[in-house]
Amino acid sequence: MPDNETRQPESEAETLVRGSCLCGAVRYQMQPPYRFFQYCHCSRCRKRCGSAFAANILIDADRFSYTEGQNLVNRYEVPGARHFSTCFCGQCGASLPWHTKDGLRVLVPAGTLDSDPFAGPERNIYWGSRASWYEHTDQLPCFDTLPGRS
Repeated sequence: MPDNETRQPESEAETLVRGSCLCGAVRYQMQPPYRFFQYCHCSRCRKRCGSAFAANILIDADRFSYTEGQNLVNRYEVPGARHFSTCFCGQCGASLPWHTKDGLRVLVPAGTLDSDPFAGPERNIYWGSRASWYEHTDQLPCFDTLPGRS
């Protein structure tokens, strides 16, 4: 199935999508539908996630809630940024979802998901800002573990 096709949950209870930080102290849940699911190549997202791009889901705030550890969530506001912030776990430092400045939406780093989001990325944004070393190809070798390990 292509990444951008929506997968269907098997039951109503399965439609709750869950996520957490690296240490598991902060946990959240959300209920689709999403506003979008996209790869962002802007320099701020690259720095936030430490990778070539960020896989981001935007959802309405009333469809998102923290279930554990909300008191451990720290927020950093980038000076001068109209639409960008970042949140992270105060215990392990892992990225976490963050509410937009108007509080109406939540940007969820897809890498923090623990369950199937029932959707895939729809597009790449800020493509012109992508990392100079990023190769957009499916031709690179793929390994299930570290190469040379069984």
